Amino acid sequence: MAHILIVEDEQSINDLIAMNLELVGHTSTQVYEGNEALECLKQNTYSLIILDIMLPGLDGFSLMEYVPKNIPVIFLTAMGNLSDRVKGLKLGADDYIAKPFETIELLARIEAVLRRTQRSLNIFSLDSTVVNLESRVVTVNGDKIELTLREYELLEILIKNKNIALSREKLLKLAWEYDYFGETRTVDVHIQKLRKKLNWENRIKTVYKMGYRLEVDQ
Repeated sequence: MAHILIVEDEQSINDLIAMNLELVGHTSTQVYEGNEALECLKQNTYSLIILDIMLPGLDGFSLMEYVPKNIPVIFLTAMGNLSDRVKGLKLGADDYIAKPFETIELLARIEAVLRRTQRSLNIFSLDSTVVNLESRVVTVNGDKIELTLREYELLEILIKNKNIALSREKLLKLAWEYDYFGETRTVDVHIQKLRKKLNWENRIKTVYKMGYRLEVDQ
């Protein structure tokens, strides 16, 4: 299942895409103009973006400047407008589809792009922090951040259970394994270090009398 950002100002087309994505098991966020899409990109990460070119506010070409390199893009273009297609691909789009389109073709192109960019699904991005879950490289504002083994393992557990409250005891078992006999205060210490290193003071929430939750906007 992928979470897809739909940026299309015609509500009927936007709704049609969202409905068909849901039918095949994907989730989506629907926005209708460029500036709104930019705010979404600042706050969330997506598996794929379906991006119209002609938009109120920032147009699709301008918005491409703000799309993280690890998020694939399918452009929606006017039928027969070859120059738009070429420009979109040169800007880094992974594919394009001309309007009007058959939904079965759009879904096929979406699945093809997701297969080609499968490795990007191992990238978690939140605010200015990017975590490569395959290479275990963590960057903030493009700068590599050094984490200890326990800090990274705790981070990965929070990411894989995002928006879920985890008790300190559960975090101990998952990050320190069953042979760790320390008390739960060590979790608090490592959480504080992660908050500071990743600028996630407002992202890793304390759950009163329980533990912690990595809060990610849906």
